[in-house]
Amino acid sequence: MSQIKQSAVRNRLLAALPPADFGRLANLLTPVSLPLKQVLLEADEPIEVAYFVETGMVSNLAYLVNGDAIEIGLTGSEGIVGAPLVLGVDTAPAGALVQMEGTALRIGAAAFRQVFNESEALRTWLLRYMQALYTQVSQTAVCNGSHSLEERLARWLLMAHDRAGGGGISSR
Repeated sequence: MSQIKQSAVRNRLLAALPPADFGRLANLLTPVSLPLKQVLLEADEPIEVAYFVETGMVSNLAYLVNGDAIEIGLTGSEGIVGAPLVLGVDTAPAGALVQMEGTALRIGAAAFRQVFNESEALRTWLLRYMQALYTQVSQTAVCNGSHSLEERLARWLLMAHDRAGGGGISSR
C-alpha cells in the first residue's frame, strides 16, 4: 500500500495536522470514490469506518418515524463523516448520504480511535470541527423553523456551492 502524501490531501482537517501527526494516519487511510446517493452511515447502526471528505458533499440525515429523512447538516472537505467516533460513540444518530459525488480518505473505526487517542493535534482539530458541526446543525434547525422556502434554498445553495469547490458566483 502506498502512503498518502500530506501535500496531496484536500481534506482541511488532515491538511492542518503537523507532519508527524499526519504520518500516524497516512498508512491507515484508503482513497475511495463517493458515488452519488451512496449511503456512508446508517442511523443507529455501528460506525465501521470514518471518511475524511476530500471532494463532494455528504448530507447528514435525521429520520422520522415514518421513514422520511430531513437534512440536518452537510459535510465537505472541511470535515469527517463518522463524527460520533470523535465523542467516543460507536453508532451514528443520523445517517449520511452522498449528495454530490466526490472522493474521501477512509479509515477503519478501530484505527481511527487509536490514532485519535495518540495524537493531541488530531483531537484538537476534530473537537473544533465538532463545535463547527454543532453550530451548523443548530443554525440549520433555526433556519428551517423560521425562514421561508426561498431563504432556506438560498442557504442550502450557498453551502453546496462552498462544498463544490466553486469560486466566485458567475453572472452567466
